[in-house]
Amino acid sequence: MTISEREAARRAAAGEALCAATVRALTGDAALHYSGARLCRNMRPLPLHAPHLQTLPPPADPLHTLRGAADGAALRLRHSDAALHRRLLPDAPLERLLFELLEQLRCETFIPPGMPGVAANLRERFEAWSRAMHATGVADSHVGLLLYTVAQMSWSRLTGYPVVEDTEGLIEATRMAIAPRIGSALAGMRRTRTDQAAFAVYALALAADIAGLIRAAGGESEENDQKDDEDEKGVRNAFSLFLDFDEQEDDGITLAHSGDSRVLKASEQGYRVFTQRYDRELYAGTLVRRALLTEFRERLDERIVAQAINVPRLARALQAALAVPQRDGWSFGEEQGRIDGRRLAQLVSSPAERRLFRLEKHTLIAESMVSFLIDCSGSMKAQIDAVAMIVDVLSRALDAAGVTNEILGFTTGAWNGGRARTDWLARGKPRFPGRLNEVSHLIFKDAVTSWRRARTDIASLFKADLFREGVDGEAVEWACERLRTRSANRRLLIVISDGSPMDAATHQVNDEHYLDHHLRDVVAQQQLRGDVEVMGLGVGLDLSPYYRHSLALDLTSLPDMTMLARLVDWIGSGGRRSGG
Repeated sequence: MTISEREAARRAAAGEALCAATVRALTGDAALHYSGARLCRNMRPLPLHAPHLQTLPPPADPLHTLRGAADGAALRLRHSDAALHRRLLPDAPLERLLFELLEQLRCETFIPPGMPGVAANLRERFEAWSRAMHATGVADSHVGLLLYTVAQMSWSRLTGYPVVEDTEGLIEATRMAIAPRIGSALAGMRRTRTDQAAFAVYALALAADIAGLIRAAGGESEENDQKDDEDEKGVRNAFSLFLDFDEQEDDGITLAHSGDSRVLKASEQGYRVFTQRYDRELYAGTLVRRALLTEFRERLDERIVAQAINVPRLARALQAALAVPQRDGWSFGEEQGRIDGRRLAQLVSSPAERRLFRLEKHTLIAESMVSFLIDCSGSMKAQIDAVAMIVDVLSRALDAAGVTNEILGFTTGAWNGGRARTDWLARGKPRFPGRLNEVSHLIFKDAVTSWRRARTDIASLFKADLFREGVDGEAVEWACERLRTRSANRRLLIVISDGSPMDAATHQVNDEHYLDHHLRDVVAQQQLRGDVEVMGLGVGLDLSPYYRHSLALDLTSLPDMTMLARLVDWIGSGGRRSGG
């Protein structure tokens, strides 16, 4: 990762943090934040209500236009009754697109008193979107030009600004043609903008009228009808810019399913554990015969060699990404900097002498610690070859970069509750016992052991009977506490998982979202503390419902240098992606 790329990632993260603070201030909702240029609440992306709210991180979109999108989203959350809007929302796609846009523009007219910057941000955002739409050629077709013209007229009528100057000539003829038809609706929207229900009457009428015009224009012949259908679909897709109610391209990565636990919400004690009597913390290497461990290590080495992994290159990238400059003495005899008092006599004896200064020397020190926490549930067995390669290579590279690291795992001591469930049955099956299994926390490599000494034990990841069920929330807490015992200026926990928390016994006697809800709570608590950066690496699964900073990987093939370099960039940026 080059310096410029790292700086771009840092600025993107700072821009998102500023936008999030603005939205929270305007709405009073502390759960709002940005991830990948997308507004989220408790790590769940919120719907995009209008096309001009869709943005990209800097430098694709400059900060002031991001601020405009953030201000627009905040005003929508503050001034629109979501339940009323859902009841009024039409089913037909074109009407729905226009109605969403009109409601968003209505909300953007409520500029808070004494905040002219918000008005400027909103105007700049809409005008930037307008210019982008014109550049994409959306307005080159009849349907596109009509929709674009309606958007410009509605925005101008509601806000009082003139239409965007760059495209005023383009829309003039269409505006003159439809003004008599929609003028009454536009005036009604302007008049009733403070009353959402009354405004919706005029907005729905305008949306239906424009949609009717589009359908009527395509009804002259079968050939024209087919062409216009294709035209309408294409324009709608481009114009909507991937609004949530449009079909989106499937990227092959499934979003993790997450829900709230009624049992956990109703409990005054919060998350419960029925018994910790059988919980264990184990060094995984002690669970495998040494001869078998040697075979496992050879198997892992063969796969790494076959993929031609350049570990020194990864180590240099990690050091550059994780290191911070620290003072390391002085450099004397410089031509600029601070005056060196010991050389002032030279100024008298040699007036032309310029090397009278000293500069502070700085050295890059990677005083960070990285922990990998691997979900050792049954479904992960199918992906363990690729996962073992990733953690082994990155651990070796981190060691070479001088970064302390651990490789940890979590599973259960038994299927279906084990001895913990037996004890629960013996005590008369008390209601809602909480976590009901034996958890096993595994150490494949600890922080004080080098990769070279731990390399054989890391191969115990291939032991199939380690993989049972998973209690993720407690494992994240355990791994974070281990990180806090180490002195470091930056601590990162990377959780590698292919699914939601799963323990059959716990789900049966509580509810299906008990462990799921607890994991979200734990991650949120760790983020509030701020001393550990918790990141989720999804194996064929998008873990964003749990982890604010997450990355999904397709591991249908073994990792190569391209994938590992991408992971290094992601780790160095603290899990902040430059895309959505």
